Amino acid sequence: MSNLEQSRPDSVKSKINWARIEEADNFAKTVKLFRQGKYDEDSFRRFRLQNGAYGTRMTGDYAMVRIKLPAGEVYPEQLEKISQLSEQYSIGSAHFSTRENIQLHWVVLEDVSEIMRSLAEVGLTSREACGNSVRNVMCSPLSGVCPDEEFDATPYALATARFFLRNPMAQNLPRKFKFNFTCCEKHGMVRIVDVGLIPQIQEIDGSPQRGFKIFLGGGLGNKSFVGHQLEDFTPEEDLLYTSIAVMRIFDRLGDRKNLARNRMRYLVNDMGWDNFQNLVLKERAIVRATQSVITQLDADHTPNEIKRTIRISDENGGETTPDGYARWLKTNTVKQTQDNYHSVFLTLEAGDITASQLYSLADIIRNFSSEGKARSGFTQNMALRYVHEDDLPRLYSKLIEAGLAKSGALTMTTPIGCSGTTSCNLALTNSHRLAKEIQRKFLELKLDEDEDLVDSSIKISGCPNSCGQHGIATLGFFGGGGRVGKDMYANYQMSVGGRSDGDTMLGQTLLRVPAKRVIPVILKVIEVFKVNKKSDDTLKSWIHRVVNGNEDSEIKSLADVKKILEPLIIPPTIEEDPDFYLDYGSDTGYHTKTGKGECAA
Repeated sequence: MSNLEQSRPDSVKSKINWARIEEADNFAKTVKLFRQGKYDEDSFRRFRLQNGAYGTRMTGDYAMVRIKLPAGEVYPEQLEKISQLSEQYSIGSAHFSTRENIQLHWVVLEDVSEIMRSLAEVGLTSREACGNSVRNVMCSPLSGVCPDEEFDATPYALATARFFLRNPMAQNLPRKFKFNFTCCEKHGMVRIVDVGLIPQIQEIDGSPQRGFKIFLGGGLGNKSFVGHQLEDFTPEEDLLYTSIAVMRIFDRLGDRKNLARNRMRYLVNDMGWDNFQNLVLKERAIVRATQSVITQLDADHTPNEIKRTIRISDENGGETTPDGYARWLKTNTVKQTQDNYHSVFLTLEAGDITASQLYSLADIIRNFSSEGKARSGFTQNMALRYVHEDDLPRLYSKLIEAGLAKSGALTMTTPIGCSGTTSCNLALTNSHRLAKEIQRKFLELKLDEDEDLVDSSIKISGCPNSCGQHGIATLGFFGGGGRVGKDMYANYQMSVGGRSDGDTMLGQTLLRVPAKRVIPVILKVIEVFKVNKKSDDTLKSWIHRVVNGNEDSEIKSLADVKKILEPLIIPPTIEEDPDFYLDYGSDTGYHTKTGKGECAA
């Protein structure tokens, strides 16, 4: 054993206990009553969702347990507990969602309470991870370390999550309600949620004051909208008043009868932005005047303790750097604003991680993150922050041992794919598996090393409901079905040009692409881009220009792109290519059978 191996460092533990153990007991009792026929199905469904247990495809005997990670923060002992639970009650793996949750799939309904009880031991909860309530409050994984931020929004995200968790005003909303905090315009998708917030500092009476740029009424789904900025600057003391005002308006005026149109974005669209904005400002004045003085946002500004574990060089002069390190360093790490520190993003396959990898990751965090915790991200991944640059080669070696050292985390080669037909009642296609197939192929082609593709994205949903965020992708896809005669095949509606930065826009519909032709179509788009690009173009900037009608090459519009792609999407007969008619991950004929959705309680 080399002297690089040291005693295991003590774990940093969460300051906040999000759990209440009595909720596990209550869940167990309610399941028993439901099984005995003493609790009607609709009431039980609402109760189950409010406690973070989501329905599983075509069965009432299993659930998906969604574990909330407010602001994305997760600690080593929590990952070890989730690892244990995934082995004991789930399928031996866990899933990172796009909303900083960790999900355990295919849990027997009677075991959900056991998971809740165990999560409470490490301060975690699934409460209000589903249902018509304030969902997990998100915060960019780069908040606090981003060179472009004005201050760290993390304490405000955590305080907002604490205020609304189990709060009576947030228990029976017309539909789910989402907050996104971020660090800067580039990270955080603040314009496609109910309330999106970017930290700002403004000079007021000669002194700097903290506040936020707040966006309202955005969201993705069957009908997507980009959010509107409420005002030039919202001082930090008005953050909670604004949040309460917006929620009260939504609670009062949201459409409770039509489930398809009862997200806040529809209310904003139907009222018109000017009317909604005026109503929010008036409601905020009422809230400010009538709320008790004890109704405050308790943001903890105590700085994190940054404590690097000192490592001594090997007696033989150190270890050689493993193959692939330079590629991984380029595509998986970001320099922090703090000197000599990096944030390291893990490349996962469509958000999946095995129980053994979770357990290994807990030890890796203890040994390499100087803040002693990790942050889940917006793209089904996880970030280890405050990794000293001298420790990066050793960290890479440890990630190889854990099977977590794939490159490409911050590139187009790591697509988002929602759970799709692997577990979701509404899914029409196996978007989850398609994302993995794209990732494996593109890493094999080393597309993660292509500078022209680094800022582009691929996002895939198994239905129009946008859990895979396809509407804001450079290349987006949502699932459906196609038919040749009596034979059906998995099909995707393709959109292009979506983005979620300061120039947020929704993608433009291009054409329908059979599932087994998605990879060739993406490669063809890249080929066309390479032929027609200007020297400083990326795929993202080039497509943006095409979508907006500003391209002056042979490709003048999306119609030109579509014409080039159409020969690739012509379906063969089932006799010519039987595999074409099978969705990824399936050896039986394709169909579009769905169940009842549970996006709303």
